[in-house]
Amino acid sequence: MSKLGNLWRKRKFGVLGVAALLGGSITYGGYRFTRPALDVPSALVQRTEFVDYVQVRGQVSARKSITIAAPYEAGDLQIITLAKNGSQVKKGDVVVQFDATTIKQTLAQDQSAFKSAEAEIKESQAQARLKEEQDLTDVMKARYDLQSAKLDASKQEILSKIDGAEANLKVADAQQKVSDVEMKLKTDQQSDAADIEDKREKSAQQAYAAQQAERSLAALTLRAPTDGMVTLQVNWRAAGPMGSPQPFRQGDRAWPGAAIAELPDLATLQITGRVDETQRGRVQLGQTGSVRVDAIPDKEFTAKLAQISSIASMDFTAGWPFPRNFTMDFSLQKIDPRLRPGMNANVRIAVDRVAEGIVIPSEAVFQKSGQSVAYILHGSRFDEQAIEVERRSGDQALIAKGLQPGQRVALRDPTATP
Repeated sequence: MSKLGNLWRKRKFGVLGVAALLGGSITYGGYRFTRPALDVPSALVQRTEFVDYVQVRGQVSARKSITIAAPYEAGDLQIITLAKNGSQVKKGDVVVQFDATTIKQTLAQDQSAFKSAEAEIKESQAQARLKEEQDLTDVMKARYDLQSAKLDASKQEILSKIDGAEANLKVADAQQKVSDVEMKLKTDQQSDAADIEDKREKSAQQAYAAQQAERSLAALTLRAPTDGMVTLQVNWRAAGPMGSPQPFRQGDRAWPGAAIAELPDLATLQITGRVDETQRGRVQLGQTGSVRVDAIPDKEFTAKLAQISSIASMDFTAGWPFPRNFTMDFSLQKIDPRLRPGMNANVRIAVDRVAEGIVIPSEAVFQKSGQSVAYILHGSRFDEQAIEVERRSGDQALIAKGLQPGQRVALRDPTATP
């Protein structure tokens, strides 16, 4: 009897344990589906107009702007002064100043070499004048000696034959002397002229080098050609903390011809974005879109699609692998004075409308076991309901089957563990 009692008690406790476990599971399951009715946000299923949008992420840009670029022939380019991004400048204000130490040294050397070349020219000219004066003196003396010899030779009628012969020899020597000194004069003049010309050519080369250095020095100071607002350009050689390109900064090195800044014409501001190849066929020129600029959240702008690139190009700003997409320009119908180039913006273009559709927020659609479901509020619980989504657009979903207007659906999965 004792054994039967013990066995009964064990079975009793086992049955009670199973019952308690089952009861806990039912309670927990009930809690999971009744709890959301209290703290899970929900939305109303509506029969309303569904608008299908193509969304484009872009930036504010200017159709017209003046680019301020680094010089092409100025050697090493390191920025030591740079106007602040977004700052206003007047015509003639310094926007970029590069380090001029090396150019100044080169200019000093070229100017010194030019002065030396000019001094050599003057020295050669002075020496040439002295030599020419000496040669002219020698020519005059030789000619005088020739005349004197001829005079002596003319007296040979009263001289002996020996003296007459000697006089003729002196005349011949004097004539040769004249020829020699005249030839020397001519040769020295040509030689000195050639030497001076070489030195002048050398001086001209040094003058050109000095002028080139002066131009390079002047080119290291980039000034605003007109009034405007500075928009610094991206330095593709200097990555930021997260590896993304950053605008030029003081201390950066630039390559010849690099675009350092722009002065945009604020009257020509537009939105420039890129659209995926799969969406390209859904948009057309002239379509109107609504624009939201991140930096101006209190205002919605209207823009018209003004231009689409004819071919797709690689988008290097989208990350690897780089997608191919189309560039789009939207003309703003009204310019806000707060708009600045570089501001991020979202453009939504309505490409289709369904007048009487069953619409719910996109966040009310969940994926379970490979199908779309929604959770419908029934009393104090949410029940899972399979649905068919016809299409999505932004934050809305058009429902083909499974829901009726007036129902409320969960905006957060009520079965998820909190």
